[in-house]
Amino acid sequence: MDIVTLARIQFAMTTIFHFFFVPFSIGTGLVVAIMETLYVIKKNELYKKMAKFWANIFLLSFAVGVVTGLIQEFQFGMNWSEYSRFMGDIFGAPLAVEALLAFFLESTFLGLWMFTWDKVSPKVHNLFIWLVVLGSMMSAFWILVANSFMQHPVGYTINPDNGRAEMTDFVALVSNHKVWYEFSHVITAAIAMGGIVIAGMAAFRLLKKNTLTDLSRTVYTKSMRIGFWVALVGSIAVLGAGDFQMKAMVEDQPMKFAATEGLYEDSGDPAAWTLIAWMDEAKHDRVFGLEIPYMLSILSYNEPTGMVPGMDSVNEDLVAEYGERNYYPPVNTLFWSFRIMAGFGVLMLMVAIVGLFLTRKKKPILYEKSWMLWIVALTTFTPFLANTAGWLVTELGRYPWTAYGLFTIEQSVSPNVSATSLMISNIVYFVLFAGVGSVMAYLVVRLLRKGPDALEATEIETQTIDPFDGGEFSE
Repeated sequence: MDIVTLARIQFAMTTIFHFFFVPFSIGTGLVVAIMETLYVIKKNELYKKMAKFWANIFLLSFAVGVVTGLIQEFQFGMNWSEYSRFMGDIFGAPLAVEALLAFFLESTFLGLWMFTWDKVSPKVHNLFIWLVVLGSMMSAFWILVANSFMQHPVGYTINPDNGRAEMTDFVALVSNHKVWYEFSHVITAAIAMGGIVIAGMAAFRLLKKNTLTDLSRTVYTKSMRIGFWVALVGSIAVLGAGDFQMKAMVEDQPMKFAATEGLYEDSGDPAAWTLIAWMDEAKHDRVFGLEIPYMLSILSYNEPTGMVPGMDSVNEDLVAEYGERNYYPPVNTLFWSFRIMAGFGVLMLMVAIVGLFLTRKKKPILYEKSWMLWIVALTTFTPFLANTAGWLVTELGRYPWTAYGLFTIEQSVSPNVSATSLMISNIVYFVLFAGVGSVMAYLVVRLLRKGPDALEATEIETQTIDPFDGGEFSE
């Protein structure tokens, strides 16, 4: 494989693995904050036990997210130094704010929250975790400010002396409409993920209900209920945010939009939406497709009329504007990634709705039906797949640009890397990520198997230890 392909594989691998844990930690952190808030409001110790139990998994995801994020940032100097030279003045500013402000807030109050249980008032302690949630969302915001410039460059000028992009308007960078579409989409997806993951992990343990204590069974059933509510809100919100983002894509990145719909030729008016299809990317032709009339016009323009430009005509426009080259992205990957993302999003919404209905007080039958619990449990993995598919749509759809219309992927690669070094580092990163992921999965499973009882036993032991027991001060 050539250098560009190997560099892209490495960046995709590090980003996908890192993005497993970013929405995971944001979402689970929010659920933990809600549980502790319920403890503060209702004065029910059970909610405190729930918050402390799920906090262990939240902290694991946070730690792995930080480690993988650091590895990802190495990529800009290792494999993409030309990109860093071109974009550094713009890309560096929001990343610096993220590190100095958002991550500092997040990590500081996370430390305070971890080590001040029962040492400050419950309200103050609860404030700490909400500040952690705020900090994690702010971190996502500033990273997405940088990413949104790559999708839709604003507030810059090209220095004629060195050919570099330089920031001229920081406010324009922050108010870029792409920022708010991406931020709302990522955060609502994280909220949905937090609810589904908590509900799913609780379902896995309730499958072993005959071996659970009353405390564990109560913690898992109440956790599942809270998880469903959070997933319901997040799923509805993410579908709305995704709809707004896709409508903006029609204008900002018509090639990406056409690729997600598998359109090579301009659609008719009204435009039909393609449910399933397969494309011959070499011949720029659709092999087969199953269409639903009017639907694409409704999805694109909120009305049953309107034509959507196809990739062929968009490619002609791009050639006229930027010069002769291939502007077609990987169409099949984008087409199916979009449907995986949207399909799993709808699935999570349905699981949340049905789950809430089947766990209502009058007839909570879900807790007793193993096949229902298995459906909820297996849904644990869907947000990871949906988020990965969404990332593929966002990033691969920008091909061949790193900064849309300004800088290509080929221009961005470091000039001094070799195919051999990239191959070796790819293997090292893969082994490293596989190891870290395996350890993370093992620790989560171990925590779930121990359950809330182990946490309560540790607390009782801590409370009963007398440092002077049996010592010189005893009578």
